[in-house]
Amino acid sequence: MFMSADWVVKAVILSLLFASLATWTILIAKTAQLFRARRQLGDNLSRIADCRSLGEAQLALGSTDSILVALLASAAQEIRMSADSGSEGGLKERAVSRFSEITKLEARSIRYGMGLIATIGATAPFVGLFGTVWGIMNSFIGISKAQTTNLAVVAPGIAEALLATAVGLAAAIPAVIIYNYFSRATKGYLDLVGRGTGAVGRLLSRDIDRFQTRALSAAAE
Repeated sequence: MFMSADWVVKAVILSLLFASLATWTILIAKTAQLFRARRQLGDNLSRIADCRSLGEAQLALGSTDSILVALLASAAQEIRMSADSGSEGGLKERAVSRFSEITKLEARSIRYGMGLIATIGATAPFVGLFGTVWGIMNSFIGISKAQTTNLAVVAPGIAEALLATAVGLAAAIPAVIIYNYFSRATKGYLDLVGRGTGAVGRLLSRDIDRFQTRALSAAAE
């Protein structure tokens, strides 16, 4: 059916097959990415659960490439840059701003590719429908040229039209299911990132309290 189809229908089918291949490729890549990210973040959170300061947490994690390490580094950097500000509230606000930027970048990274899947799921049925309409048009043209309604005349055009419809659905249905799956999976991972942000924020607050206590003790002496 494909080899005997019109070139427009062939182009539609090939584009849908390419879109389906892209969907399954993204599924494999994103599944592996999410699995690694969740496992690493969960392990890092358990490693800093008993830490009492940012310094202890950084020593516990070392120089691994993870979002929790980036959050700890940004908090430590903000403490260094705000050492002479004397404003606890301002330091926390600036740290929260840094955390927000880091989490937004992480969310953008983890959601990369989902827009393409959503586009495929939304447009593939209509692309297949275009191939269907084109195939039926060819069938009517064949009828007018042959001056007959014999099934042998209209069957090829109808067959290629149905093939385009089937390929469009085969590309769209998995894309919608995969998109919904990743929407839930990324939400769960970002909730875990929120837990990491909260953990680093608590460590930062403890360090600030210690610095203030030391400053008051020094002033009293």
